[in-house]
Amino acid sequence: MATEYSEHTESKDKQPRTARGLRTKRKLLDAAALEFGEKGFHEASITAITQRAGTALGSFYTYFDSKDELFSALVRELSNMVKERAAIALAPKQSAIEAERSVLQAFLEFAREHKEIYRIIDEAEFIDPQSYHDHYKHAAQRMEERLAEGAKAGELRSDVGEIEAWAIMGMNVFLGMRYGIWSEEKSAVEIAEIANNILARGIIAETRDKV
Repeated sequence: MATEYSEHTESKDKQPRTARGLRTKRKLLDAAALEFGEKGFHEASITAITQRAGTALGSFYTYFDSKDELFSALVRELSNMVKERAAIALAPKQSAIEAERSVLQAFLEFAREHKEIYRIIDEAEFIDPQSYHDHYKHAAQRMEERLAEGAKAGELRSDVGEIEAWAIMGMNVFLGMRYGIWSEEKSAVEIAEIANNILARGIIAETRDKV
């Protein structure tokens, strides 16, 4: 019998209504990121999360019904943070290729600041598959939209689309893992420049004109 996953959606009636409530919820999300990132979903506990956050146990249930609900909210939060970091990195009048370099550099810097993101997103595939799918699907859609703009401007081939978007995103994800999580031996600027060169020039040796 296949496992049935529930949709972990945050209770609408549990949204903070005061500045203090917003701060408390922020503390819980930040503490949850550290707890899930270090121990994983199953080993993490609500008690440990509230202790990290410096909040009372009862405060947790003011904003979340369960650990599952908090985890799902955190996945959405991380996805939004990645989206916002990419949006900030994009500058007016950038070419399509330059835009992808800026987005990758911003993601690498974000991954180094939030190393827990990979473990949390990976676990979401099993804890909350919908959030996991949405995280990558929406990221690919944003990239596809940027590529479409580049094609419309005549900077990219007219046939670039979904497959190219997923391929570039896959490269970015693994570069983030290798040079954001496993090590920081190269600068984010250098890595983004090398990856950007792959998009602009490919990896085939340049042929010399015969005399």
